[in-house]
Amino acid sequence: MSAFEPDHPGAEVIISPNHSERRDGRSPDILLLHYTGMESAKGALDWLTREESQVSSHYFVFEDGRIVQLVPETGRAWHAGKSFWKGETDINSASIGIEIANAGHPGGLPDFPDVQIEAVIKLCRGIIQRWNIPPERVLGHSDVAPVRKVDPGEKFPWDTLAAAGVGHWVEPVAVTGGRFFQRGDSGPPVEALQAMLALYGYNMPVSGEFCDRTHGDVEAFQRHFRPERVDGIADFSTIDTLHRLLKALPAS
Repeated sequence: MSAFEPDHPGAEVIISPNHSERRDGRSPDILLLHYTGMESAKGALDWLTREESQVSSHYFVFEDGRIVQLVPETGRAWHAGKSFWKGETDINSASIGIEIANAGHPGGLPDFPDVQIEAVIKLCRGIIQRWNIPPERVLGHSDVAPVRKVDPGEKFPWDTLAAAGVGHWVEPVAVTGGRFFQRGDSGPPVEALQAMLALYGYNMPVSGEFCDRTHGDVEAFQRHFRPERVDGIADFSTIDTLHRLLKALPAS
């Protein structure tokens, strides 16, 4: 790839060799957020620009808010891997990916600095405006690849992004007691839960059996939308938050 002008004003361009054409002329309509999950930002950026890694993203955001663009937004960066959302399986062709420097779960889930989140919000706003990306299609890697991926993690401030106009959000219901569903349960209530998860976008077969896959999708949902407790158990707080998110979706 030859040098290109950054799509985001002020971004530094460091070209990654790991990219391709979007399939079938696909335009991006998903914005996918990741954490790097590595000890240092420098090491993570170096990995994304090495041909042998076979991974990349469109953008990289340092802890101090500096932004690097590795692949033009029109190109297909390799960041999502095996993933799914609302019937879409080639998430790389459908999305723009942002890697956010953070050690993540391997590094004890450190906080994201305010200056970094401010930069992420500004970057996201520009991408959303350029590509007309709907709020409900601003997602985390863990949403499109539950269990396999857990980033950007339960400490990522999705509520702060939503308050700034980035992403789909309702205030989650506080964790309390009451009835819940978990591995081994079955029946119409479990079927209804699975149907709601599938309707929102998760790759959730509706079987009526609370299996490992259901546990993983519930955990992914909690990690994004109800981070107070991430345990894969569908309690009232989880189910009610999911129900209100579905009600808040635009009419199709």
